[in-house]
Amino acid sequence: MNVFLALFFEFFKTGLFAVGGGLATLPFLYNIAEKYTWLDAANMSDMIAVSESTPGPIGVNMATYCGYNAGYTLGGVASGIVGGIVATLALVLPSVIVILIIARVLDKFKNSTLVDNAFKGLRPAVCGLIAAAALSVFLSACFNIDAFDKTSDIASVFDIKALILFVIIFVFNRKVKLHPIFVIIPSAIVGILLKM
Repeated sequence: MNVFLALFFEFFKTGLFAVGGGLATLPFLYNIAEKYTWLDAANMSDMIAVSESTPGPIGVNMATYCGYNAGYTLGGVASGIVGGIVATLALVLPSVIVILIIARVLDKFKNSTLVDNAFKGLRPAVCGLIAAAALSVFLSACFNIDAFDKTSDIASVFDIKALILFVIIFVFNRKVKLHPIFVIIPSAIVGILLKM
């Protein structure tokens, strides 16, 4: 299948079913990484870090990042730009279609108990998707399962620097509520300095 068609199909599907924001797209992205060579599950943490650090919605940033990487591996920068555009448009297109449909029929269903109950059912599912995504990001950032598979040494599983940084930020952020930018920038600097 053509890479651009695959990008469009996979990200359209992701945009259609990833209810609850950008982090809810992570299970879909891990599934894409299993099916195609142009997205590597090992680089997922880098993609999340870049997507969280750049302006804009995380889901759209991840789609652009992934599409660019897929296109770039196919044929360089120009293909990367096309891939980024295709993936981004495919991700947001279902939302645009749904919003246009809802805008046409909103007055009919504004007070519907069926619609209200559907949203009550969606909330726990979205929370579960976000919790699963957060757990997978934590595991990939602070633990190295591949190193354990190669060495069978239990100490190689733990990324000590990452765990220490996580604990420091977690405890500090519980005591002093900071804007996320004041956590992201120093963390990036520490990551560069410690070659994490």
